[in-house]
Amino acid sequence: MMKKLFISLLLTSIMIPVWGQKIKSVEGEFVYYAPENVSVVEAKRFALKQAQLKAIAEEFGTIVSQTNLTRIEGNNEQSTTRFSSFGSSDVKGEWIETKGKPEYTVSYEEGMLIVTCKVEGKAREIVSSQVDILAKVLRNGTEDRFESEQFKSGDDLFLSFQSPVNGYLAVYLVDDDEQVQCLLPYRDQKDGTYKVEANRRYVLFSEKDDPRGNVDEYTLEANRSLEHNQVYVIFSPNQFVKAVDKASQKVSDSKQIAGYPRELSFEDFHKWLAKCRRYDKEMCLKKVLLTVRR
Repeated sequence: MMKKLFISLLLTSIMIPVWGQKIKSVEGEFVYYAPENVSVVEAKRFALKQAQLKAIAEEFGTIVSQTNLTRIEGNNEQSTTRFSSFGSSDVKGEWIETKGKPEYTVSYEEGMLIVTCKVEGKAREIVSSQVDILAKVLRNGTEDRFESEQFKSGDDLFLSFQSPVNGYLAVYLVDDDEQVQCLLPYRDQKDGTYKVEANRRYVLFSEKDDPRGNVDEYTLEANRSLEHNQVYVIFSPNQFVKAVDKASQKVSDSKQIAGYPRELSFEDFHKWLAKCRRYDKEMCLKKVLLTVRR
């Protein structure tokens, strides 16, 4: 069996200047007509993301690409030719920070949920590709097949991570009350960093899979029938230090509950993150939305 693969890549609408990245003030608005199975919280988060993308696209434009593949497969004197084409469109920038709070308008039209989001902030033009990281949130298991965004109260949380380059990693969780918890670096780490090696698969929040010791393990809990959490995975090939945080204030019977991650306010977290990203053009961020049911 012989196989030959020919790939032709066409890129249009690409304008890459030779100077540094620009940070500009931008604003965007998006109207989201939500499906029946989408909650108001989920609709707001989706509308916000789309409003940010729209603002970035209007300021910096988009990258449209098309990849054409021709595959020739043959056996003896017979051959088959197959053609495939893949297209994509991406904005040429990234959101750095939000100014004030997004404005939401929630309404219903013939029973359909409609959410309008207006947002202002700062965005940065992308002039070079970032490191392509692999991060997966795992439920009740440490293999990638346990990847999930839907949890039940009492489920264990793990994270698999891999990078093609050496670097530094931080992981935060933001809950429905906009309280931010630092999941990584672990609580007993005194240097405020978590270093990772290139091409190595890490399983975080699992004591048996992390040889460093003093590993924090996490179980998600829901105080309401349905809660929404966001996991922020932050990576950079350049060293950075986690945000200033404090011991958890969660208490039971007037005593602090042991075992909770260190925490900080939503505002302080985003100020720290925006500052890091302004000064580190190679820092990349992946956000994963989780639902937790009772």
